[in-house]
Amino acid sequence: MLGKWLSAFVSSDLPQPRQAAAAVELVDVRKSYVTEAGQFEALKGIRLQVDAGEFVAVVGKSGSGKSTLINMITGIDRPTGGEVWVAGTPVHTLTENQIAIWRGRTVGVVFQFFQLLPTLTVLENVMLPMDFCDMYDKTARPKRARTLLDLVGVGEQAHKLPANLSGGQQQRVAIARSLANDPPLLVADEPTGNLDSRTAASVLEFFKELAAKGKTIVMVTHDNDLASRSGRIVTVYDGQVLTAERSERGRHV
Repeated sequence: MLGKWLSAFVSSDLPQPRQAAAAVELVDVRKSYVTEAGQFEALKGIRLQVDAGEFVAVVGKSGSGKSTLINMITGIDRPTGGEVWVAGTPVHTLTENQIAIWRGRTVGVVFQFFQLLPTLTVLENVMLPMDFCDMYDKTARPKRARTLLDLVGVGEQAHKLPANLSGGQQQRVAIARSLANDPPLLVADEPTGNLDSRTAASVLEFFKELAAKGKTIVMVTHDNDLASRSGRIVTVYDGQVLTAERSERGRHV
């Protein structure tokens, strides 16, 4: 019901996506904040292109602008200037209501701290994006959610509350939830920051498998070893893209 109400409320007319050569394209993106010390430029004319099916790791020191960059791509924050295109949609032109529906259908977001709703079961957490965007037949949603939980290896936890799962299991549930509406783009912000090294490695392997099947993945990480397992490393420094290089290890691992 909530999904139907939202779909009716939002100006259904999201801009028609253009034929896009890239899954993600940032054109001269700038972001400024007003602070007590004056204006702070978090992003300074970022230009970045990510192709469909790429697995890109974004690295940089704390305060370099990498999380702000990710927030531009997901529509969580808006650029002060420049253009943000995702799957052919001009995200920078969308209204707040349009962004909510667009994000639910187009971008799967994985957070460091899982962000699972504690009063919902694991299965209900994964179904939530489908309910929110009114995706798939209502009777088909539980089966799809269960299939996704099986895919990430926690199907047997479906009817438990998140608090009864380990950190690694909760992150797997969060990944399943991010895939609920089959979005073309998966964005992960420090997804392994609260996981042990073995679990983190398994999450990275799963991301690689998703990319091999056509998903575009953009991941922020402070771990250079994990970043090296991606297909390309984008280094952000002082609000600018310093380098965007192929990961040799990512080609062969």
